[in-house]
Amino acid sequence: MNALLQLAPRFGVAMLVTLEVSVVAALLGLVGGFALHTLRIAFPRALAYPYRFYVWLVRGTPYLSQLLLVYFGLAVIGFTMTAVQATIVSLGCYSAAYFAEIFRAGWGSIPRGQLEAARAFGIGRWAAFRAIELPQALAFILPLLANQVILVIKESAVASIITVPELTMTASDIVASTYTYIGPYAMLIACYWLMTQAVALLAKRATASIPFLRKTS
Repeated sequence: MNALLQLAPRFGVAMLVTLEVSVVAALLGLVGGFALHTLRIAFPRALAYPYRFYVWLVRGTPYLSQLLLVYFGLAVIGFTMTAVQATIVSLGCYSAAYFAEIFRAGWGSIPRGQLEAARAFGIGRWAAFRAIELPQALAFILPLLANQVILVIKESAVASIITVPELTMTASDIVASTYTYIGPYAMLIACYWLMTQAVALLAKRATASIPFLRKTS
């Protein structure tokens, strides 16, 4: 127990780094995914194939390869970033493809007949979006968004490859210097578990606190 308490400060700092990288990357991916989804709807003919290619490429290749390409590949052409910046950019672009598909599925789950009926009754586009599309789409996608944020947190462990001082690298450094395994890796698992459970709890609270989500879920 004393050994675990001694490790707590180092893991606390590493958890803050993991949270910083994960939260910023998730926000970047969320905004990017919504932008991709919106542009696909606004310009279906022009962006249908580029959208599909981007999603196919990102989802069909390991995140590690994308991280290495951003960190080392861009440096070759003179665009250098710190390890943390490269992780945020690559993880944001990586998660944007998944968030975009979540938004696509959410809006695709809304029966087209409801929107046609709204237009027939003279309901404006914005009013229909606010009263019909948004509540149903959010009720559908909120659990999926939370799950994707959890995946972003876990994928951030790959950043240890390029020496970002997050949780996984911290645990590996402690193991390399002390030759003890159970304590550091147990702390590593506990830290990730706490963060992912916090995201799941926040998503559950958000669903319960929004009236129209309670009605449609």
